[in-house]
Amino acid sequence: MSEAKRVVTVIYCSDSDLGLFRKKQSFAVNDFGEMIIPQDFKQGKTIVALCDGDVNILNSIGDRLVSQ
Repeated sequence: MSEAKRVVTVIYCSDSDLGLFRKKQSFAVNDFGEMIIPQDFKQGKTIVALCDGDVNILNSIGDRLVSQ
């Protein structure tokens, strides 16, 4: 049986660079429907928002987001 996954767009700030970034990513979902974000993905980031699916944000806080 295959593992359930959820596609999200992660909006985050990098600990080493000023600015907002976005990245489309697939994460595993546990039996309770909760998304599991691996610690290695979180390393060096402050996650601001998780958006369902592939989201194209045109402008945020006056600056364009950097796609990673």
